[in-house]
Amino acid sequence: MINTSLSLTNFRNHHQTDTVWGEHVNIITGPNGAGKTNLLDAIHYLCMGRSFSSNSDQYVVRLGERSFLVKGMFQGTIRSSFEVACSYQRGEGKRLMVNESPLERHAELIGLVPVVLVSPEDKKLTGEGPAERRSFIDALISQTSPVYLNDLIRYRKIIRQRNRLLTDLHHYPHQLDDMLEPWDRQLTETGSRIVMKRNIVIRQFQSWLEKAHEQLTGTELKPTMTYKSIGENDTSEERIRESYTFQLRASSVKERERQQTITGPHRDDLIFFLNDMELRKFGSQGQHRIFALALKIAQLYYYRDVLEDLPVFLLDDVFGDLDPHKTEIVMNMLLKHPGQSFITAAHPDKISGLTGGDSDRVSNYRVSGGKLEQVR
Repeated sequence: MINTSLSLTNFRNHHQTDTVWGEHVNIITGPNGAGKTNLLDAIHYLCMGRSFSSNSDQYVVRLGERSFLVKGMFQGTIRSSFEVACSYQRGEGKRLMVNESPLERHAELIGLVPVVLVSPEDKKLTGEGPAERRSFIDALISQTSPVYLNDLIRYRKIIRQRNRLLTDLHHYPHQLDDMLEPWDRQLTETGSRIVMKRNIVIRQFQSWLEKAHEQLTGTELKPTMTYKSIGENDTSEERIRESYTFQLRASSVKERERQQTITGPHRDDLIFFLNDMELRKFGSQGQHRIFALALKIAQLYYYRDVLEDLPVFLLDDVFGDLDPHKTEIVMNMLLKHPGQSFITAAHPDKISGLTGGDSDRVSNYRVSGGKLEQVR
């Protein structure tokens, strides 16, 4: 998939920016605060319907304005050419459109333009709590499986409803039992499908992770992932559902005390290892950084092999934390990658000498004060 053009109106510090991108490697340079990341964030909006750097659409609107608009043209093998647009108006909310036709559900956009994002925030994947890792695996699968995405949306709605009942009826245990029963059935059915799909994909993903990590390090350290969940070793939906039902009943007293659902895939975790060493507890800063980068490169390889369209690859300020050797490895990989990638860099000298022999595959841009120009 290729983003051929991009248009931003009142998006962060961009008043009006229109550009045409190269088909392969696009390098965007400029000082900090110039608007480099904002361009990648705009592309991310068109792929995922949301920002990767802000929790709220209202903070993306340019200072002093009431709305923003992002539009982009895409080309792929499934669809020859189509436009995706995202608009936001204070007080009215967000609208997503494909070829000027509004999408009824946000989920309809996910997977239309597959995307992989590498950013400084990836350090949370290996160093912080399980929510970060659940988000990673959910995003990984959702872009390839609409069924999984729909199950995930449904599961979250069930959890919200069930938690509301646990709060509202905790003084009425008999009434609560009757009200929970149909929700418990839906919870275990939907949750079991989520766990089963995660089991399958995580096992498949292992080979891509090993390949990416070996490319980055050149060592024989083996990266692995252990999925901690209900029925974590099962690929049978029925067996997972049986385990889920049992554990749900076993946790009923604690759930009533805490007034929230404490069992299910919303509490799962991925444990990362290098050989037998648990990364989160014993890994060095460098090992954390390379492992997180390997996860994202493995995601790129995974999409490349299972999807009909190549993903858009976004790398935001990645080279600032990499030594020259690792920088060269990543750049060589990007130059060989058949798909489209976008790189932001505050210091272009770190990568300027690594692209000279492939100038026909590299397009250079510079941003200053929210204004973008192509560098010839």
